[in-house]
Amino acid sequence: MENETIITSRRILIYVAYDGTSYHGFQIQPGVPTIEGVLNETLSSLFKEDIAVIGASRTDAGVHSKGNIAVFDTHARIPAEKVPYALNRQLPEDIRIVGAAEVKPDFHPRHTDTRKTYEYRIICSTFESPVNRLYAHWTYNKLDAELMQKAAGYLKGEHDFKSFCSVNTQAESTVRTIYDISVVTEKAGGDSKEIVISVTGNGFLYNMVRIIAGTLMEVGRGKYPPEKVKEMLETCDRNAAGPTAPAKGLMLAGYEICDRDIFI
Repeated sequence: MENETIITSRRILIYVAYDGTSYHGFQIQPGVPTIEGVLNETLSSLFKEDIAVIGASRTDAGVHSKGNIAVFDTHARIPAEKVPYALNRQLPEDIRIVGAAEVKPDFHPRHTDTRKTYEYRIICSTFESPVNRLYAHWTYNKLDAELMQKAAGYLKGEHDFKSFCSVNTQAESTVRTIYDISVVTEKAGGDSKEIVISVTGNGFLYNMVRIIAGTLMEVGRGKYPPEKVKEMLETCDRNAAGPTAPAKGLMLAGYEICDRDIFI
């Protein structure tokens, strides 16, 4: 038809917040609920076309996010800023789109310069609180946050983090850069205190932040001196570092795209 308008495909970036308790991670897997699977199904239903998102961070089962990013292609005319309102009406209550923007068609969220911030929360108390059980790791051990901060300092900068990633990693390189890492203590009521480990880097290996958290907790309870972390790094052996901390204490807290030219 002469007057028919051809609608070209557009790429939309979305910021996705979620409670990961009920999901087997972000990445789609057959037979189990995942964040990616829910997004694909909801987007396809909403826009009446087959849509598959591309996520930036493939968070593990039980890990939460304040704003992971993903992109999808669509022929729909809806303005990008309206996408969160449309999607949130159909998504389950433990997933929300908290922002959206149109980006250039060749933008890929895993092939761009970014700064990611993860937080790992630890509750130190005599008894576990039911209020925090899904969002923080509980321990009855008294952890020395100052020792943990000193140990964390050895991780700052560019290093080979082979000792701090799962042996099952498929990454071509285990070199990463940590721009900032802090260990902060907050009062949590009664005899409880909350320790928050915050790590900002250019990217993270499989289980890297959870292994860092598990190692720092070992330092905090006196198993290792802080200086031992430097030796762990240099060894480049997963067996040299501490245990992998449970997933539920981990939150993807911030995601900064450094290249602002990708936005339309």
